[in-house]
Amino acid sequence: MSESARNVVIVGANRGIGLEFVKQYVSSGARVVALCRKASDALRALDCEIIEGVDASDDAIVHNLATQLPVEHIDILIHNAGILKGDSFPDLDFDNMKQHFDVNSLGPLRIILGALTKLGKGSKVGIVSSRVGSIDDNSSSNNYAYRVSKTAVNMVGKCLSIDLKEKGIAVALLHPGYVRTEMTNNSGNIEADEAAAGLIKRMDELSLETSGVFVHSNGESLPW
Repeated sequence: MSESARNVVIVGANRGIGLEFVKQYVSSGARVVALCRKASDALRALDCEIIEGVDASDDAIVHNLATQLPVEHIDILIHNAGILKGDSFPDLDFDNMKQHFDVNSLGPLRIILGALTKLGKGSKVGIVSSRVGSIDDNSSSNNYAYRVSKTAVNMVGKCLSIDLKEKGIAVALLHPGYVRTEMTNNSGNIEADEAAAGLIKRMDELSLETSGVFVHSNGESLPW
């Protein structure tokens, strides 16, 4: 399939890595549909179709998303929307933890269910997760809300990779790296454009045979 023939949907597209996904897929010639709660000026400047008012924490999106999408078939769906509000033991806010679970863990599930009728044989789904959700890789603790929500979304993605395989849909859990974005207060060690480029390569490599992988933007397979 040529780049120009691909329909790409990016969720959480208004800034950071999501915005870079849009830029790079648009540059490749793909038709890009950008979903966000509120579009930024930077997103509006790109040659893409924008759907605002998309809140992944709203259960209604499961029932009304498909009717909003202007494409009949999605080739690539990347869910990038998420939140990160730091915390440390023992000063934990359980409402904050619930919010992280609602947005970071259930949000991608809602979006994928909402877009399911537009996904089919050959479709690829990428969920932006984080290696801090890896239980085996955890050596520093803290950020309970974010870590737990990413561990949960890894399981969501793994389950989806099994349930969607018979439909010909491949799923990947994507770790961008420690990216310098507004979410990390620009304290990362990799730029958003480099992270997005790496993850786009991982999506290109994704197949039904590798569906369910948890992978770094640099290609490294990550432990659960």
